[in-house]
Amino acid sequence: MRLLVLMFAVALASAGCSHTQRPEPQIYIISENAEGVGTALGIGGAGGHDCQKEHEECMERCWKKRYPWPHNSKQSGWYYQRCTSDCKDQYNECVKEQEEARQGKKLEFSRMDQALDWIRQHKAEVALGTVVVVGGAAFVLTTGGAGALILAPLAL
Repeated sequence: MRLLVLMFAVALASAGCSHTQRPEPQIYIISENAEGVGTALGIGGAGGHDCQKEHEECMERCWKKRYPWPHNSKQSGWYYQRCTSDCKDQYNECVKEQEEARQGKKLEFSRMDQALDWIRQHKAEVALGTVVVVGGAAFVLTTGGAGALILAPLAL
């Protein structure tokens, strides 16, 4: 009986953990370049909209609506403040939407090979800065010094 218990204990100890192992905190290369990342999201580069350009266009449209009142620059101070306020709200909303689009996606996988394969196949659907959780460890999708698309540990 003791022999059976001893053999059982040795078998359990050598089998190891049955839950998902955390990946090593190292950098994983997804591809040699980041070309095509985020193209399906419409947020490549500075985002789907140029918020600054939209703000300038808003100010121009608003300012053109002032005719016939006020007639001159001395009388137009209050109207300029109104345009600034209205267009500032629109600008802030644009920036907020872009931030939400960049940070909104979090991917979770149980194994690193699953994560790497999925990202390689869906590069257009993820944005730089996307958080990827693999086996409980957090990584971020970013680019390396030579432009390679990498998955880097969120904290070392």
